[in-house]
Amino acid sequence: MQMNNLNVAKIQLNGDLHEISDGTNLNELLNNLKIQKNKVAIEVNGEIVEKNKYSNLILKKDDKVEIVHFIGGG
Repeated sequence: MQMNNLNVAKIQLNGDLHEISDGTNLNELLNNLKIQKNKVAIEVNGEIVEKNKYSNLILKKDDKVEIVHFIGGG
């Protein structure tokens, strides 16, 4: 039996299982992953989330999150 898993939610992050604290929003997820939000697009459960909504979107158990990095070039 696992201890301390009351405040943990498992999400799917770019296809892999990832544990987050319950109540984590997208801004906090990016901070934890050390990702700058101006360099990525995020899709949650198949829908693209606008950057101004990152702090309002609380991730839930079993959410599927895809983070797409923009790569410069020309």
